[in-house]
Amino acid sequence: QSTWGFAMYSLPSLPYNYNALEPFVDTLTMEIHHSRHHAAYVNNLNTALKSANITESINLNSLQSEFTTLPPAIQTIVRNNGGGHFNHCFFWKVMAPPASGSSSPPSLLKQSIEKSFGSVDEMRSKFNAAAMSRFGSGWAWLCSDPKTHELFVTSTPNQDNPLMSGIVDRVGVPLLGLDVWEHAYYLKYQNKRPEYINAFWNVVNWDQVAVNYLEAEGVKREHSKM
Repeated sequence: QSTWGFAMYSLPSLPYNYNALEPFVDTLTMEIHHSRHHAAYVNNLNTALKSANITESINLNSLQSEFTTLPPAIQTIVRNNGGGHFNHCFFWKVMAPPASGSSSPPSLLKQSIEKSFGSVDEMRSKFNAAAMSRFGSGWAWLCSDPKTHELFVTSTPNQDNPLMSGIVDRVGVPLLGLDVWEHAYYLKYQNKRPEYINAFWNVVNWDQVAVNYLEAEGVKREHSKM
């Protein structure tokens, strides 16, 4: 039970073992990435909120767009670490052990990808390009536009994500994301980011991406009623 007056954010358990994504994502990288890097984002986020006497729980998704309403002294810390917490919670779920689920996008998601990009291969090409061209640290994303229903690919720096309205050029609901910070791949791939990006497709959890797509469709229907 928290003594802070609100439910602290916590590090989630992975939905698979640290070695489950081998040989495409190595065991040591997964262990360090989850138990140290992700854990640090959670701890830093909780510490910042405690320092500002934030006494009510804030939904993690909502926090991505609402951190600008927090005290100015903690906004950057919450942007970086709240973003890091959301992004990694999301990232773990859109990966799965190789050959453990659908090897390609399920039908409704596939149709939407083809409508927006022409083909799954073209979407993948644009996603790879976004991941490769992100200078320094950041993320590549496949998103759904909450207004137009269009799927699009983008990238964000550091721990920003497409939910951060007022920060990103185009707001989107994330369907798939790839971490291109060096800590996500350097132990196995060193400076060979293209190899890491190509390997990622072997562990994409298309079933979860399809769930994300259907949930985004629900968000869009609600948006259209407003």
